[in-house]
Amino acid sequence: MSKSDTAVIEPAEVAGAAGQPGTALAPAPARPTPKVLPPYKVLLHNDDVNEFLFVVRAIVQLTPLDADEALQKTIEAHETGVSLLLVTNKERAELYVEQFASLKLTATTEPD
Repeated sequence: MSKSDTAVIEPAEVAGAAGQPGTALAPAPARPTPKVLPPYKVLLHNDDVNEFLFVVRAIVQLTPLDADEALQKTIEAHETGVSLLLVTNKERAELYVEQFASLKLTATTEPD
């Protein structure tokens, strides 16, 4: 094949699927913004049954709080009757409440 046999194709000659002149690809449709779940508080309530160390260990085991934060939350619950452990989405907050209940600790959840 010689150079003279090679055809040069101009962009205007390229036809689209419907026989129309070539066009740029259509932009992708915008993705909908994901909905943010409403925040819920997880509250630890004081009780006179469980020992401090047990409560601290439970908080560390069940939540992302470290031992120092767990101790502060336990003291706060003891002194004031309730302590805000964390704020998360409703489903996770309800899971925390169930996990604390399984250890015989009282925790509740409420909208933030």
